[in-house]
Amino acid sequence: MRVEADVIIAGAGPVGLMLAGELRLAGVRPLVLERYAERSEVPRANGLGGHILEMLRYRGVLEEFEAASIGMAHPAPKYPFGDVHLDFSNLADPPLRGLYLPQQRLERLLEERAAELGAEVRRGHEITGFTQDDTAVTVQATGPDGAYEVTGRYLVGCDGGRSRVRELAGIAFPGTTYPEVNRLGQVTLPDSVTTSDNGDLEVPGLGLVRAGFTRTERGLFGFGWLSPGLALIQTTEKEPAEIGEGGLTLAELGDSIERVLGGRLPLGEPVRLSRYQFQARQAERYRDGRVLIAGDAAHLFPATGVGLNAGLYDAVNLAWKLTGELDGWAPPGLLDTYHAERHYAGARTMMHTQAQVALRRGLDPAADALRELFLEIVTDEQPLRRIGSLLAGADLRYPMPGADHPLAGGFAPDLTLHTDQGTTGVAELMHPARPVLLDLADRADLREVAQDWKEIVEIRTAKAEDRPADALLIRPDAHVAWAAATGEPGETAAPALRTALTTWFG
Repeated sequence: MRVEADVIIAGAGPVGLMLAGELRLAGVRPLVLERYAERSEVPRANGLGGHILEMLRYRGVLEEFEAASIGMAHPAPKYPFGDVHLDFSNLADPPLRGLYLPQQRLERLLEERAAELGAEVRRGHEITGFTQDDTAVTVQATGPDGAYEVTGRYLVGCDGGRSRVRELAGIAFPGTTYPEVNRLGQVTLPDSVTTSDNGDLEVPGLGLVRAGFTRTERGLFGFGWLSPGLALIQTTEKEPAEIGEGGLTLAELGDSIERVLGGRLPLGEPVRLSRYQFQARQAERYRDGRVLIAGDAAHLFPATGVGLNAGLYDAVNLAWKLTGELDGWAPPGLLDTYHAERHYAGARTMMHTQAQVALRRGLDPAADALRELFLEIVTDEQPLRRIGSLLAGADLRYPMPGADHPLAGGFAPDLTLHTDQGTTGVAELMHPARPVLLDLADRADLREVAQDWKEIVEIRTAKAEDRPADALLIRPDAHVAWAAATGEPGETAAPALRTALTTWFG
């Protein structure tokens, strides 16, 4: 059987393109099949937020992404949670950062990066079916020249919430579609609407409309500024009968605003109009033999601002595990840890997004009291930071067998490292997406153990101020697989390191 690609990826959205780039970093040959002939220029996601920005920095591409964005990555002074805002403005180092990078720009950057690394993207090619056996997956597809087949070692569905790959694989996608209808517009506002310095609006016939969320007995109105002159407006109503034919129009958005606020808000030119209902769904499994799913194909969350970040992390987690299988060094069960880890991460995201549903849905005095109590609690720094880290994904800690160090399972800290070649950092070491054994205490005994894995694991020695451990074993996704406690004796550290290396790298 002739294999034409190592990994076939369905979908050239951000997740599929991120996966293609990560695979090419490791020398794997991906083929991306995208059913649309052209990249969409319709604005969708407005940017990235949370810990995925750190992952991009660890890959050495964050500056490039910032250059293409509307402003640099910046701490979030406020962040929506349900229909309330978490206020981080009094924190010197807020746990959340955001990057205003419209999705069409993000996709272009990811595709350019994947192409520069050697990935092939075929647009106008749709997957219609596939078969798999113990060695490969054969995909049936249609393209500009008609039907054809392509064979790969693995197939990954990054093809969205209506994933054809997930459907064909028979993977269940249980969950809930919430009845509320959300209408969203990115629009300009005419001169008849006066904007105050703090972003509030003064509207003839309506009076003062504050930035943020306004709740009425008819629904919820949300308003904020994406950039000077461009407003982001959203309404939420429990009125499915009000859904218009086809896509959302400016008139329908205006009618919805009037129903919720009780008055007319003049609207200018639309940049984006969208109507949707929130869903809370998570695939029962992320793998079926040689077929895997990632991104919205694996999970849909009932809150904005989290799905894209979770999907990009799916890609980073999956890429190095597929590489291990393809290169022959993966220990038994390595690829199964993709489901175990990312389903766990998805469940945590589902938990806090469903909590947001509870905060925004209630219309009675009990719900008002819940929101009031929640806002009172998060005026304290510790709970505010905890929820901020949860939203950012910075608190994610994968279970690591046999590793009980406080750093094990978490994202590797970006320590400043002093080496014979100069000063560097952990983030720079992760640019090539290779595993690293970082010796911080000149432990020849640990470096000796790692010699058996030197073709896979990069062995580095450095000194760090405020050393958190004698040594760190860092996976390609920048999570710590194992750490030696400061001063840990060789009779325990060396066997534990060997076990960790064997567990993750064969």
